[in-house]
This record gives sequence, structure tokens and C-alpha cells, in this order.
Amino acid sequence: MEFNHITVLKGENQKVLDDISLKIYAGENTAILGPNGAGKSSLIKVITREYYPVFQENDRSFKIWGKDSWDVSSLRSMLGIVTNDLQYICNRDITGMETVLSGFFSSIGLFNEHLTPQMKRKAGEIIGFLEITHLQERKMNQMSSGEARRFLIGRALVHDPKALILDEPANSLDLHALYKFSNILSKIARSGISIILVTHNISDIIPEIKRVILMKEGRFCNDGAKEEIITGRNISSLFGTPVGIKRKGGFYYALRA
Repeated sequence: MEFNHITVLKGENQKVLDDISLKIYAGENTAILGPNGAGKSSLIKVITREYYPVFQENDRSFKIWGKDSWDVSSLRSMLGIVTNDLQYICNRDITGMETVLSGFFSSIGLFNEHLTPQMKRKAGEIIGFLEITHLQERKMNQMSSGEARRFLIGRALVHDPKALILDEPANSLDLHALYKFSNILSKIARSGISIILVTHNISDIIPEIKRVILMKEGRFCNDGAKEEIITGRNISSLFGTPVGIKRKGGFYYALRA
């Protein structure tokens, strides 16, 4: 994924992304960390072609796997994407299995789609991998946030994407659900699928993520190896409040300074 000088406007003159440039290489696990309003969700919407950069007569470019022109359905089959908006939309009277199967059709639930034995087998394998087979017949609107989030990840994984993009994935999860969810993300990363994690919470960053990019006010303000970027000084500046950093078991935590 390669951005060069990308600017996105909201309305006529509010810059939600301001001349950003970025390269994320295949196989690289990356976290994009920043406060609310930093432009993180807007960045994801540029990737999914929901937002388009403004035209500029310079070296502006936006490429994914070397291509700057994609059919949206083809792009989404190569990038698994899970957002809070998607979880809200899928919070309805459909089962977990139906949710995962709907990923083959980019739909929300199933209607008159033709399901092949291969699709059913693949969905079952993904559900087993995510350790939620016992929940597959439960309705999405009857699950906890953490349970539903794993089915949405399953929906994103049925195409065997090269990368999984997660937007604030730990929102609304309690401590037990967060622990289980982190273990699942680590399992996905170890399977060879790249993780791009977008978050405002440093404790969401799993040990397998080695690169961290800091984002504030629509721009990237720091980028590098996790142990060099997640420091008390950098995080205090990013969030505008004094904090210390504690590291334990490959995870980082912010403490009141």
C-alpha cells in the first residue's frame, strides 16, 4: 500500500487528511495510533474507495499492490476490513454462520444467493479457526460485542485476503473479551495475513505488530519500530496529556505520569 501526498476534504475546505504519504509493505503488521478525530477512519475510507483524494497537479498517487485503479469488489476481496460501522449494520436477526457466508457476496446476511459446498466448508473452517463454532447458529443481535466482532472478522477472511484492516476493534469489549480478542488477532497474524490495526489505545497493539505510525490532525507525525515510537514522550505529545509507558508480555500500557 502506497500513498503519496494524499489530501481529503470534508465539505469545501476542512482537511481530514492533509498531504499524507505512507508505504506499508506486504507481510508487514502495522498499527496506526492516534486520538479521536485524528483522521484514522478517513484513512480507511480512502483505502476502501469511500473517500477520494482531491486532485492535485503533483506526484500524488495511491496504489495498492502496485495498482492505482481497482474494481471495488476485487479490492475488498484482497483486503479484509472490519469497522464499527459494519458491526452496527450487522447487528440484526442473522446468524453468525450467515454473517460469515455473506462475505462471499459482500452482502449483509443471505437472500437468494447460491451457496456452494466449498463456500460452506470454507466458512466452517474460518469459524473453527476463530474458535466460535459453538456460536455459529446464534443471532448477531444476541451476541456480545466481542463475539460479534469475531464473526465479522470471519466474514472478512472468507476470501483469504492478503491483509486485514481493523478500525478500533476493541471498542466496547470488556477485559475478558479483550483478552480473547487479542489472542485471536495474534493467531491471525501468525497465519501469514498482514494486520493493519487502527486504534486510539496502545494496549490494543498485539506483540506481532512491529511498526507503529502516530497520527494527529490528519497527518502522520511519527513512524518507526514499535519500541522506538511507543515512549512516554511521544504518546504524551500525541494525546496532549502526560503519561508513562509500561511494557509487559509484549504489550504496552499507558500510565498516568
